[in-house]
Amino acid sequence: MGLGGATLKPSSTSFNSLLLNPNYPFYGSTLIGFKRSSSTLFTASLSSSSSASASVITHDQSLSLGHSTRPDFPILHQEVNGRKLVYLDNAATSQKPSTVLKALQNYYEEYNSNVHRGIHFLSAKATDGFELARKKVAAFINANEPTEIIFTRNATEAINLVAYSWGLSNIRAGDEIILTVAEHHSAIVPWQIVAQKTGAVLKFVSLTEEEVPDAMKLLELMSRKTKLVVVHHISNVLASTLPIVDIVRSAHGVGAKVLVDACQSVPHMVVDVQRLDADFLVASSHKMCGPTGVGFLYGKKELLAAMPPFLGGGEMIADVYLDHSTYADPPSRFEAGTPAIGEAIGLGAAIDYLSGIGMQRIHDYEVELANYLYEKLSSVPKVRIYGPKPSQTIQRAALCSFNVENMHPTDVATFLDQQHGVAIRSGHHCAQPLHRHLGTNASARASLYFYNTREDVDHFIEALDDTIAFFSSFMQK
Repeated sequence: MGLGGATLKPSSTSFNSLLLNPNYPFYGSTLIGFKRSSSTLFTASLSSSSSASASVITHDQSLSLGHSTRPDFPILHQEVNGRKLVYLDNAATSQKPSTVLKALQNYYEEYNSNVHRGIHFLSAKATDGFELARKKVAAFINANEPTEIIFTRNATEAINLVAYSWGLSNIRAGDEIILTVAEHHSAIVPWQIVAQKTGAVLKFVSLTEEEVPDAMKLLELMSRKTKLVVVHHISNVLASTLPIVDIVRSAHGVGAKVLVDACQSVPHMVVDVQRLDADFLVASSHKMCGPTGVGFLYGKKELLAAMPPFLGGGEMIADVYLDHSTYADPPSRFEAGTPAIGEAIGLGAAIDYLSGIGMQRIHDYEVELANYLYEKLSSVPKVRIYGPKPSQTIQRAALCSFNVENMHPTDVATFLDQQHGVAIRSGHHCAQPLHRHLGTNASARASLYFYNTREDVDHFIEALDDTIAFFSSFMQK
């Protein structure tokens, strides 16, 4: 690809073969030896306000992480349809620990008030809690400073914010936006709208034979026409990981920006935005033990400062006149109206909880659980699992999207729920283009989190065996 007269040539080593190698530099840069050096900018504020969070939870180190943390999640201790609940729908939303529930209750019972614009005690306390949550998010992903964090309703709104504010201001006719066929609809549709409005061109990268987005092809597509690269960190269907550091480096080499959908990575592994060097990154609270209704956008300070508002109204202004208005600096510029205050505080409590466990510990445990899930599920006859096969060089996320031969995934999911209390998801998982590419309209998906156990996987496999036997009995008649 052209780069100021030079040509970027892929390494002779197969790039795709390295993209999930834990010993490859990009992987280590996001997971191994992580240090939040720049968080010292606001460490004192975080530590001095730690008492605002729920009390610290200690876990029995002699138990598996799943067994030791399960008591923290009240919802998991119930029966569904007369069976013990086995919750395996974590890629859609995670459950919430008691500390998060208590943080929400405490806010609404003790200091519920609007933020920023009040001087009374309740408003000041709510403002402190809300802004402390922003500092916690910034520290969690190692942002340079809290003002690089914009609270949104969810990751979908965060992507739309970038599309409408940065996209419509910077993308012109003929510019190219590169994506993969494995992106979530939230990372595709906003850019389709931008392309329709601006005349930009969307280019999509397909999959390799191993059913991983073709990172080599993605690099080859980049040119001086490339304005933006939009990629997931971890696929919510394929369980594969993209080499973000290398993608960002190549994109910046041709003058393009990169937006990373980190909804399936931030809850499960160490994510360091400074090491990734992504220009924008989005995630949702509800997938990381936090409340629904809040997510966040990380954006580099200089980019946010140059972007126009996404929505107009209160809070996002500096001064309002009858004929014009001036706008506040980020993050306020992009947080019009009353925000999700309690939810943001709950997200802060979730970050406290996850940090107390340790994201590296969570990741290591989930890698083991992911391998166990794949091994057990792949041994079930007539089951087709999508995405790469795990190996010494390839690590899958802790989820499996699959189909059973001649059975609709919704029938499978319904029987698992009604007869066995096993909660999985069925459908296209907001990834219709990917499913079409895989030759199917829908799939079933079992997705795990750190509070799941091998026993949960065993129960799921036993239930699936029974489900397949049930439907097969009708087919034989």
